[in-house]
Amino acid sequence: MALKLMSLLSIIIFSSVWAFAGEHGESKGLPKITNETYRTNCGGCHFAYQPGLLPARSWQAITDGGHPGGGLSLDKKAKAEIRNYLTQNSAERSNAKRSRKILASLGSSVPTRISEVPYIREKHHEIDPDVFLRKAIGSRGNCIACHKTAANGDYDDDNVAIPK
Repeated sequence: MALKLMSLLSIIIFSSVWAFAGEHGESKGLPKITNETYRTNCGGCHFAYQPGLLPARSWQAITDGGHPGGGLSLDKKAKAEIRNYLTQNSAERSNAKRSRKILASLGSSVPTRISEVPYIREKHHEIDPDVFLRKAIGSRGNCIACHKTAANGDYDDDNVAIPK
């Protein structure tokens, strides 16, 4: 009886702490992009991903020459500003629930594409790979094609519309 009571008490305490964390300091969505240099330079070629979608080590790898699709044609000052913005707002520093889930799925890996993140891949596992090749989508990296509120940091399933 005492063991059952202790188990029940543990569940109640854990649930209360979890609910408190969700209400205080944890955000469901990712913060909007606030750095204009990043938005202009990176967002000019592709969707400007929120920094909380990758850990700092990935953003460092990307800005240090591991950018998918080729090198970054930025001057030193812009590159340093963008790198600093991305690493200072990376998944480790985000209070978004999604960022925590991304980090938990990575282990020690250093993905240089959002679409390589195990958590993200799992969220899309039911989608036929050919869907990403549709002209209106183009690739797995074009989040905004289906996630209509992604630019606002909202990737909720309720706001998904997959183009034909």
